[in-house]
Order: sequence, then structure tokens, then C-alpha cells
Amino acid sequence: MVVVKTSPPPTVPVGNKVNKGFPYSNGSIKPHFTPSLNSFINLDQGDPEVFAPYWRKKSEECTVVIKGSDLMSYMSDMSNVCWFMLPELHDAIRRLHRVVGNASAGMDKYIVVGTGSTQLFQAALFALSPSSDPSNHNPINVVAAAPYYSEYQDEVEVLRSGLYRWGGDARVYDKNEEYIEVVTAPNNPCGSIRRAVARSEGEGKLIHDFAYYWPQYTPITEEYDHDVMLFTFSKCTGHAGSRIGWAIVKDIEVARKMTRFIQMSSIGVSKESQIRVAKIIGVICDSYQKIGSSLQSDDLFFEHSKCMLRERWDKLRAAVGKTNLFSLDKYPKNYCNFTRQNSETYPAFAWIKCCGGIEDCESYLRSLKVFARGGKRFGVDGKYARVSLLCRDEVFNEFLTRISNATRDY
Repeated sequence: MVVVKTSPPPTVPVGNKVNKGFPYSNGSIKPHFTPSLNSFINLDQGDPEVFAPYWRKKSEECTVVIKGSDLMSYMSDMSNVCWFMLPELHDAIRRLHRVVGNASAGMDKYIVVGTGSTQLFQAALFALSPSSDPSNHNPINVVAAAPYYSEYQDEVEVLRSGLYRWGGDARVYDKNEEYIEVVTAPNNPCGSIRRAVARSEGEGKLIHDFAYYWPQYTPITEEYDHDVMLFTFSKCTGHAGSRIGWAIVKDIEVARKMTRFIQMSSIGVSKESQIRVAKIIGVICDSYQKIGSSLQSDDLFFEHSKCMLRERWDKLRAAVGKTNLFSLDKYPKNYCNFTRQNSETYPAFAWIKCCGGIEDCESYLRSLKVFARGGKRFGVDGKYARVSLLCRDEVFNEFLTRISNATRDY
């Protein structure tokens, strides 16, 4: 029997000041890396460790018990288009979107589960590509407006598929050919809400990537209802290690093709992960149904997480204000249908522009021993760099110290 918890509470030896880290199965802890003045800190990736303290408090509520004889079959629900998706997860996802109101996920839609939204992105490209013999036509172009997510190009090119190819910046795409435009909202890296921008005469299809369209990052201004919408549990709650994403799809044939791609690439998706995700979604949704009881706002995940990100953005803007070497985007306030309040945007990443004659922001930050992702990876000028704000407190605080004390020389 396996007992899965969101954050197992291992025993820490007396006198050990490290009470947070990666737990081993024997109950001991591998301590987290603690940055020092001479160490590099990695803010290149969006590893969502910032949410760990909240889930540590919810460990018992999120416990899942899996017996040795459970979940052994490949099959889950053969009446569902996505036959390897557990009914519990299917229902939990629909419930979550009803609670948050960020996407239409009614019974007229089809939900496809994948191993993170990365696999679903590949599945969507496969499903939306022309179905005729590839030898009779050119690969369909895949475009996104710059600055676009840095991994899109690699994900399009890694399989060297004859079905699709990278077509570059959607803003300048002008080929009279079929294309797929990826619309990311809020955008990774800059946090802005995006709409389709391609103006080609060719027939266009859309994939909407809503990885960060959750209330802690941005006001929920609209319940979106697009043809293909991608979501990931990694950025919704921070449970990146569970590797669960889902697509909400209008067309049954597109959903079938996406399911076929996942079947051929991984024969389904881990049921252990699906069970865990369904449980955690249930805990979130239950908490919002208890509003008005003894629950405090800090007990509600999205409010708690938004407060943490707002605090980080306030500190970051204060630190940047101490130097003339950096600038940050400003975001307008909007009414959030979820919180029923006016709210600002607090993106998971800071899209930093270097000033003062610094032409390569990524290299400059590396001189401060900070790993970030440079603007050229996102299809724009090297004066920009993306910095993750989802790291642990001690890493974030060390980053603030370094940019506060930054000088032009490097």
C-alpha cells in the first residue's frame, strides 16, 4: 500500500535547523540548497516551490491511499474519448473550472489529460495538422507572437516532424499558407493577456495556452471558450512533479486525435498522478464552498498564493527602484470575476529589461551569479531576460540583495 501526501512531514533530527527540503522514503531530509554570496542562484526555470509552505499545512487533507492492487489496468473509462482518464479527475477538472470561472468546461466539451501541457501541446499540433498524406503538402507553420514562450520552437522542431514546422513570430507571419497560432495568456514571459494576431491569408487554427490563467497570477476577466485550451497542474497549484495537464477541446475529432497521440507516445497517463491531482483539486474546491464559515483568506489557496506573489512583486519593484540598471513592465488593474474585486497582475516571471547601456541582460545577470533566460530565446532583443519569481524565499531574497547592489561594471 502506498500513501501519497502533498508534502510528507519527515522527522528532522534535533538540532538540525533545516526543516524544509526533499524527503527521502526513510523519513530523512535532503536539505535545500541555501544560497551564499559566492553561489549561483538558478532563476531560469519556473519551478513552483513558492507554494510548498501552503501545501505543507494541507498535507493530511491531501493524503491519498493507494493499495497494491489499485490502478493496475491501462484502461480507465472506455466510454470517454480520453479512455485513460480517470472519472474522478474528469469530474474534478470540470468542477475546478466552474469554481474559478476561467474556462468553459461543460458537458459539450471534451477533456484530454496528458503528462503535463508539454505533451498536450505536441498532441494538439498533431491533431490540428493536415491529415492527408504529408508527401502531398508542406508542413503546416506554427507561429506565436514575440516574446513567445522560449520552448515552443524547440518543441515544434524536436521531432523533426513532416506534419508541422516552426514559422516564427506571428506578428510578421505573411505566408499564404495554413498555420497554427499559439496564443499564450497570460503570456510567458511578459505576463500580458494575449489575443491572436496573425494576419495571414492562409487558413489559421488556434491553440490557447492558459497555463497561468489562474487567480493568483492575473484577474479572471473572462470565461474563455476556445477550440483548444491547454492547462497545467504545475502552475495551477505548484505540483509540477505530478506531471498532469489537460486540454479542453470543442471538436470530438480533434480530441480523438490528441488522445491517439498520447496513446502512441506513452499509452496513457499515470493513474497515481491523476488520483493525487483529483484529490488536491477537491480540497481546493471544497475550501471555496466553505467560505463564510471559520475559514480565513489565508486558508484559501488562490488568495494565499496571490498574497505571496503580490508581496514578491512589491519587493522586486522596490529593489529595482534602487538602481537605474533595470526596468519592469507595469500592469493595469482589472476586475476579477473570481475574487469580485479590482486586482493587478502578478506574473510568475519578471520580464526584466536592462538599461544603462547593458546589451545582454542574461550575461549581466550571470555576472551577478544569477541564472536567467535571455530575451533572444523568446524571439526578442537580448536587453531582456526572464526571471522566475516562483523560487523559495531564501533564493528570492538573495536575488533581491544582488540586484539592489548591482553596478554597471561587470
